[in-house]
Amino acid sequence: MRRYFLGFLTLTFASLMAVAPALAHHSFSAEFDAKKPVKLQGYVTKVEWTNPHVWFYMSVKDATTGKTAIWGFEMGPPHGLQGQGWQRETMKLGDEVIVEGSLAKNGSNKVNARNVTLAKTGKKYGAASSQDNADTQ
Repeated sequence: MRRYFLGFLTLTFASLMAVAPALAHHSFSAEFDAKKPVKLQGYVTKVEWTNPHVWFYMSVKDATTGKTAIWGFEMGPPHGLQGQGWQRETMKLGDEVIVEGSLAKNGSNKVNARNVTLAKTGKKYGAASSQDNADTQ
């Protein structure tokens, strides 16, 4: 009987550990504001092709002040991007890109990317945005 109980506890613990990453995942509306669309252009400085979201960063020059700032862009998961034609090598360091998306609610330099256009080819890619599934009311 004790052996079955320990087995049950082990199985329960393993199940909870498997579910924990899904519970930690945020919704679009928790971090980004669909009512604050933005379009930015700049040069890619870093790409993180990881789960649960692909992030990339780019250097953006402010048209008014002339100052450059680093912005972070959240895209969907790797498998969602691959379904829209992305590959790991699609966007490289130094590439000039144009990004359409939604600003972070907290005013930081973060954007949930909806579309990314590669300036050198003019090709536009969907970013598997979580906004597509968000309630934007």
